[in-house]
Amino acid sequence: MLIEVVYATPVQQDLVTLDLPSGASAFAAILASGLLERHPEIDLEHGKIGVFGKIVAPDTSLADGDRVEIYRPMSVDPKLARSARARRR
Repeated sequence: MLIEVVYATPVQQDLVTLDLPSGASAFAAILASGLLERHPEIDLEHGKIGVFGKIVAPDTSLADGDRVEIYRPMSVDPKLARSARARRR
């Protein structure tokens, strides 16, 4: 089955397409992608992953055509950023 694994930094997106056996997990896809080696800042212990924008557990089984997303921690709380913008107006 074809799976995409994607990780985005503030300046670029790194996307890898893999052909994995049926029933492969999201974690297995991330390991096979090589993204952990290319992006040592990725911390799966404390970070989150998703499939098409929905948070999933690492052991989630994937289906053909799924896109596994590795999320970075937020640098700014969106509520605080919105409040700061409102105060500046």
